[in-house]
Order: sequence, then C-alpha cells, then structure tokens
Amino acid sequence: MTAVESGASHAPLEQAYQAPAPKVDWVAWGVVLAGFLLLYLPTYYDLATTQWHLTEQGHGPIILVLSWWFIYKACPKLLDLQAQPAPGFGFTLLAFAVLLYAFGRSQTILMFEVSSQIAVLAAIALLYKGLRALRIIWFPLFFLLFMVPLPDFLVSAITTPLKTLVSAAASSVLAWFDYPVGRSGVMITVGQYQLLVADACAGLNSMFTLEALGLVYMNIMNYTSAPRNIALALALIPISIVANITRVIILILVTYHYGDAAGQGFVHDFAGMVLFFVALSLMFVTDKLIGLVGRLFGRFQKAA
Repeated sequence: MTAVESGASHAPLEQAYQAPAPKVDWVAWGVVLAGFLLLYLPTYYDLATTQWHLTEQGHGPIILVLSWWFIYKACPKLLDLQAQPAPGFGFTLLAFAVLLYAFGRSQTILMFEVSSQIAVLAAIALLYKGLRALRIIWFPLFFLLFMVPLPDFLVSAITTPLKTLVSAAASSVLAWFDYPVGRSGVMITVGQYQLLVADACAGLNSMFTLEALGLVYMNIMNYTSAPRNIALALALIPISIVANITRVIILILVTYHYGDAAGQGFVHDFAGMVLFFVALSLMFVTDKLIGLVGRLFGRFQKAA
C-alpha cells in the first residue's frame, strides 16, 4: 500500500520537471517571412511572366509550391528544435546570397537570382536554429534547384546530343519493323513526310521533371537507403530518354498512317501525356527491381 502511494506521489513531480516547450517568437518569424517575400516576389512575378510560359520551365511553379509545402511540413520539427545558432557561417552565407541576388537581379541573370533563395533559406536556418535545422530542411532546399533556369549555352550543349540520340533511336526502331524511315541529323523522313526533332522533343525538360517527380516519390516513400535512392535517381535519366523515344515513335507512326495534320494536332499533345505515363510506369518497375536486388543482396550478406 505504501509503495503504491509513493509511486502515485512521484508522478506529478515527474510531470512538473518536464522541459518546457520552446517559445516561438512569431513576430520575428513574421518579419523574416515578410523580408523574404519582399525580396523574391518580384522574382517569382518575372518567372511567371517569362520562363514559366516556356515548355522547358513549365515545371517551375510546381517545384516552388512543393518545396514550400515540404518546408511547411518540416515546421513542427524546426520549432521544437533547440536553438543552436551558427552566426559565423550563417551571416557569411547570407552575405553571399544577398550579393548573388543583387548581381543576378541587376544583370538579369535569372540563374543567380533564383538560386540565391536557396542560400538565403539555408542562412536563415543557420542563424535561428543551427546546423541541425539544415538536416531537417535539406530536401526542400535541394528540390528548389530544379526551378533554377539553366543558362542557354548549357541547355544547347545538352539538348543537341539528346536530339541526335532520340532521332537515331526512334528511326532505328522503326527501321527494324520495315518502315520506310530515313534520317539526316535530327531530320527524320518517313514515307512522304519529314519530321524535325525539336528541342522540346529532346527530353531535357522531361528529364528534369521526371527527376523532380522521382525525388518527391522517394521522399513520400521515405526511403532511408542512400544506395537505393541514388540508384533510382540515376536510373531516371535513361528512363526519361526511353520515354521520349517512345513519344517520338508515336508521332512518327501517327504522321505516317494518318498524315501530318494528325501528328501535329491533338495527338502531339497526347503523346506528351503518354511520355509521362511510360516514364512513371518504368520508374515504378525500376524501383521494385532495385528493391528486389537490394533484398537479395541483403540475404546474401546475411548468408555469408
């Protein structure tokens, strides 16, 4: 009886000595958010009226919304995290980010202007919570890289060999099935029709979009194996190329059987939907295969 009373008497004391929840300075966070929006709302407006209208950067607003959603989901962990600021590293990174933004904004270099927001957010995390905060929000910060516009010379350097690869593969596949296909560079001749594999058909845009979707998929699945994540991320590159080759083959076949008007009309847009269906299907299959190989490898390790 005495032991029961003693145990009951200690319970309130244990609750009384629990660490208090960290206080949140909502005014300070509001000022930080207002400053960030004041800095980058003009950037987002410029992107919305220019880059995001292009096929190559159409995924930009989706990347932005998803990144902020991931940051919002991480807020409870950030607020509960005990503050261990890193002012030296934080202020250095913030100064670099501001200079990068100012240079990009003044010289109309969107790559610098947009990418500076990643450094600003990282600096804010360091100044308020420290290095542990970066471990919590590393994924949305990395994800924001996919909305950074690439320089034209880099896009051209990547797109040109991709167009050649896609056109060569598509014409070779159709030639195996005895279609009257010829190719000169990125110009494909099928029957009486000539088709030019344009930059949009090269696959660079779909490659970036699919990589972004793959990262979201891995985040939702909460995979903790770094080799598995890296293997799937690398596999998405050839998957996007295969999906784009499939798209070009569909357009060639439609043009050959139903005419140029059919190939350039609704079917052209529909082929884009087929591209992502094929790519996502291959991504799921590849993920299952990687998981199977990983489990088999684990069993062999245990057996050894």
